[in-house]
Amino acid sequence: MALPTWDDPEPLALDTAPVPEYGAGSLADLLPTLAAGMGVPGTSAAIPELTATDRACVFLVDGLGWEQLQAHPDEAPYMTALLESSRGGTGRPITAGYPATTATSLASVGTGLPPGAHGLPGYTVRNPQTEELMNQLRWQPWTAPRVWQPYPTIFQRADQAGVHTAQVTAPAFQNTPLTQIALSGGAFHGRLSGDDRMDLAAEQLAAGDRALIYTYYSELDGAGHRFGVDSDAWRGQLMYVDRLVQRLAEQLPPRTALYVTADHGMLDIPFDEQHRIDFDEDWELRAGVALLGGEGRARHVYAVRGAESDVLTCWREVLGEQFWIASRDEAIEAGWFGPHIDERVYARLGDVIAAARDDVLIIASEREPKESAMVGNHGSMTPSEQLVPLLEVRS
Repeated sequence: MALPTWDDPEPLALDTAPVPEYGAGSLADLLPTLAAGMGVPGTSAAIPELTATDRACVFLVDGLGWEQLQAHPDEAPYMTALLESSRGGTGRPITAGYPATTATSLASVGTGLPPGAHGLPGYTVRNPQTEELMNQLRWQPWTAPRVWQPYPTIFQRADQAGVHTAQVTAPAFQNTPLTQIALSGGAFHGRLSGDDRMDLAAEQLAAGDRALIYTYYSELDGAGHRFGVDSDAWRGQLMYVDRLVQRLAEQLPPRTALYVTADHGMLDIPFDEQHRIDFDEDWELRAGVALLGGEGRARHVYAVRGAESDVLTCWREVLGEQFWIASRDEAIEAGWFGPHIDERVYARLGDVIAAARDDVLIIASEREPKESAMVGNHGSMTPSEQLVPLLEVRS
């Protein structure tokens, strides 16, 4: 009798990863399209479904994914009624960009560039000059902002072209490095309450014949991380966001387009060993790894010099059925970070890059205790994380 044989499982093929729609329908394409419609030099209309307007407001709701919004019509009746208006009336979402995380997405929005160009390609990445992990959301350890991200923002270009430009958000964000390199240009107006931000955003839209205004709300994302998108706390925040959108929409001055979008979606990950793989307790995954960057669903893995191919092989063998596992060059060739990579950005990317397909995380319970305890997570290229709305209201 012949003995049974078992074939080694095949890792996920990299060409099955749903690469973001850079150049035609991603967050990086939004502001250049709006600015081009106002005649701002150096910008071009990249999202063909959008039509030009004299005044535009982008309301970015942190964590408002397309799939999560579709799943909650009762909590968000106003935005649900706008779903057919998304992406210029096509009823389709746009993509965040990889990784689908706040620092990366806000830099893409503000600069109009994909991650491979603006250089914020993850939650934490290696600084090649110091060989340390740099947290690009909290900007720790300190790094000169304009060295890290040297390109001008779309707001700066619009302001220089005579467009009335303003950011209306929480006062605490005024002087942060992330604001400096991604969202600066024109005037900054800090307001604590969401209602006050909506009212002031409407006033700022009316302050110029051409106006480009940005406003932001973060608490939906916070509720998702802490309690999950299946929680009453998250639903309560979504209800409030829905009222904010309606409040702003009802105050739009003439010749204005309001766009409601997000930096990423989110999904809840169960708290068990099957769904949360602990890097700090897994000797196979740790072997040959000098630094673990990124976040649970979008990891940058930096190998000890000379161990790059061994780490890639090991991660594919251990995780390849659940994650798309790519070398740095493979991820670049596949376009994960955009159509090209700036030279200064190349070494910030992991030697190995792991993007989750399944409902699973690579946590690090000792190195990242707070992040490892989050209920809601994001970062990868799945529809739950990657797809975001582009709801439109015109006056």
